[in-house]
Amino acid sequence: MEKLYRKLNGVGVSSLVLGIVTIIFGIGVGVVMIINGARTLGGKREIIF
Repeated sequence: MEKLYRKLNGVGVSSLVLGIVTIIFGIGVGVVMIINGARTLGGKREIIF
């Protein structure tokens, strides 16, 4: 029974850490996408067809 509690504790901690890393990565990617979108919209005036 004690082995089960240890495994559950390990799985819980790793899931928590993975969730935090995923949130941070998602926020970082979102910020980069917003910046690139703003640059694209700002630079469309320079395009000549």
